[in-house]
Amino acid sequence: MAHALYIHWPFCLAKCPYCDFNSHVRETVDHARWEQALLADMRHERAKVADEPLESVFFGGGTPSLMPPALVERLLREAEDLWGFAPGIEITLEGNPSSVEAANYAALAQAGVNRVSLGVQALDDQTLRFLGRLHNAAEALAALDVAQRHFTRVSFDLIYARPGQSLEQWQAELARALSFGTGHLSLYQLTIEPGTRFETMVRKAEFAPLDEDACADMFALTRDMTATAGLPAYEVSNHARPGEESRHNLTYWRYQDYCGIGPGAHGRRGGTATVRHRKPENWLQAIGQSGHGISEMRPLGIREQASEAMLMGLRLREGVDIAAIAARFGLQLTDVLDREKAGFYQKQGLIWEAGPRLGVTDEGMPLLDGLLAELVPATLVET
Repeated sequence: MAHALYIHWPFCLAKCPYCDFNSHVRETVDHARWEQALLADMRHERAKVADEPLESVFFGGGTPSLMPPALVERLLREAEDLWGFAPGIEITLEGNPSSVEAANYAALAQAGVNRVSLGVQALDDQTLRFLGRLHNAAEALAALDVAQRHFTRVSFDLIYARPGQSLEQWQAELARALSFGTGHLSLYQLTIEPGTRFETMVRKAEFAPLDEDACADMFALTRDMTATAGLPAYEVSNHARPGEESRHNLTYWRYQDYCGIGPGAHGRRGGTATVRHRKPENWLQAIGQSGHGISEMRPLGIREQASEAMLMGLRLREGVDIAAIAARFGLQLTDVLDREKAGFYQKQGLIWEAGPRLGVTDEGMPLLDGLLAELVPATLVET
């Protein structure tokens, strides 16, 4: 069963210096060729999964708001023909908040998109230039206004814990962001990812990342402010009004099956992991040769699946049902959770337990990576 379909559009107008996503800059894109290739990749995935309607479709990238609306509509029509759509399906498209893309919002809504996630990233021009964004703050806010008029649900991203940013500055920026009234916000701490231009700049001492204590203070402030505003955190970096959580991303975090098509897309279906060719040209070549863009497909062991379910689920405020995960994969409770360490960290106030459910507290979330390494038994992760 595939609950969700992910469609990757790999092209951007420029590569942001913090970005480690599979995005590429090309002078021209043959949209007709890409339409046929994506349709072929989609049909291949449909043939591999059970006959269940899709609950969500997500166009990610790259910058899928650069896709012609007619192409988006064609892909959605094919997805509905192949799978069928569940009632109230969530159809999300990521985009940059530029005037060029905003001009397409009405057509994208007409094509079937009902939720957008805009990469605003900051609300002042100086920071946007530092982040390598092509839009300015006024353009972003104008695009946000257009999006709120055309789409049922709107989310936007901000990056905080930037070099030199004070707690007071972030408090003012977040208060302004909350005032726009969207039902969802994705709020990410700036991380220096390997292979990015920011990594090179830090190595050359062109700027220094914010220290850990300042980051922790901003994280706590973010949780307090969003909760007070009625958009509590439901995942490490994602905040929503109740009922406006990203259903597509919850598919990942609750470890349900999904199909992924397009360059670099990952999928999980029927205990099998799929990975597509990352480079657009290689993906297109694979489509021509094999009818799909898969570069790697491998069965996942029971313990690996249980480990992934734990590692993904503990990102969520709702936590995980330990008994259900153990039962799902035919394991013992002690296989999926280090009970002794769980007891220790519960006493420290870093995790909580309620019946069969276990989760990470607000105090523990800044330490999530370390806690995951402690709570999930090494025998589960290593096999």
